[in-house]
Amino acid sequence: MTRDELIKKIAEDAEITKKAATNALNSVLEGITEALQANSSITFVGFGTFKVTERKARKGVNPRSGEQIDIPARNVPTFKAGSKLKEAVKTAK
Repeated sequence: MTRDELIKKIAEDAEITKKAATNALNSVLEGITEALQANSSITFVGFGTFKVTERKARKGVNPRSGEQIDIPARNVPTFKAGSKLKEAVKTAK
């Protein structure tokens, strides 16, 4: 599903305009981004949790040259699916 398809679905389900659905989706995504930037987590009960996880520095290998490289530590966003989402995906076919 693309962003435009999601906006169309939101507009239809909520019986609002596409512009209002776009604004709502943008607001949700901005809120999630801002919370993650502040190193907070966001939990939607039954759906899942967004949080920031620290990846430690490590050694890697350049696949072209085979040369070892240093990969620096960094923070990455992660998502852990909730029980209801897991069950919905598990039973979908």
